[in-house]
Amino acid sequence: MDTRYLESFLEVVGRGSLVEAARHLNLTPAAVAQRIEALEKDVGVALLARSGRVVRPTAAGGAIVEKARSFLREIRDLRSIAAGTTVIGNFRLGAISTALTGYVPELLVVFMRKYPAVNVFIEPGTSDNLYKKVIDEELDAAIIVEPAFELPKTLSFAPIGREPLVVLCSASIVSRDSDELLSTQPFIRYDRRHWGGRLADDYLRKFKIKPQEHLELDSLEAIAVLVGRGLGISLIPDWAPPWPSDLNVAKVPLKRGSPARTVGAIWSAHSLRISIINSFFKRE
Repeated sequence: MDTRYLESFLEVVGRGSLVEAARHLNLTPAAVAQRIEALEKDVGVALLARSGRVVRPTAAGGAIVEKARSFLREIRDLRSIAAGTTVIGNFRLGAISTALTGYVPELLVVFMRKYPAVNVFIEPGTSDNLYKKVIDEELDAAIIVEPAFELPKTLSFAPIGREPLVVLCSASIVSRDSDELLSTQPFIRYDRRHWGGRLADDYLRKFKIKPQEHLELDSLEAIAVLVGRGLGISLIPDWAPPWPSDLNVAKVPLKRGSPARTVGAIWSAHSLRISIINSFFKRE
């Protein structure tokens, strides 16, 4: 059985679409469909059911999903063991949206020049989601916001950047202090489901600041654009550039200290791909 068939099957299951799976695998939808057909022929049963553009696993397909994931992890581990400390193989990296543009490009350019034999797969997501995927070994490492809770001893975390909270406002009202802005201006909240959003919420609660709730979004880039269009202010991390271009905004430091989110790399301390992880994050 060709392991690429299993990888394609899991991509389709995870994304619910042949087209999206094909895009992620850098293949045509027809090529992905051929792989699925070959896998179904190997196992002797239908694994996927199609309804329009939506694709779902059949009962038989759902039954083998976890086994397939486990099998592919074991294959990757065997390759890593065989390679010893040589930096080759696959590297599955997760990253929050601002890290994808702020930290990943520089790390990736240096790494790929030095280790062109490594295949890097990058998956975007929220800190919470990517953390769980590292725990479940679906990802080798991830760049996330450092959790507020104590990490299990099985995980390692290395800081990459510190991003203090700032009040983001229109450049026309920058002369006012942070407390006044937060209390009097329409407030665009960073989604509290995100760890950075919780940090901002904790600050407001600690100092009993009650903003005029206006909107709540889970995209820092979108918040910056809305603030630039004069729709309100926000309390967000001053994330690593680049930011959206042509923004008419100002960053006002907080009057009561500078709480910050720490963005860093997280991985399993016992990963068999530790040589790749150390090389990517320049820990050698």
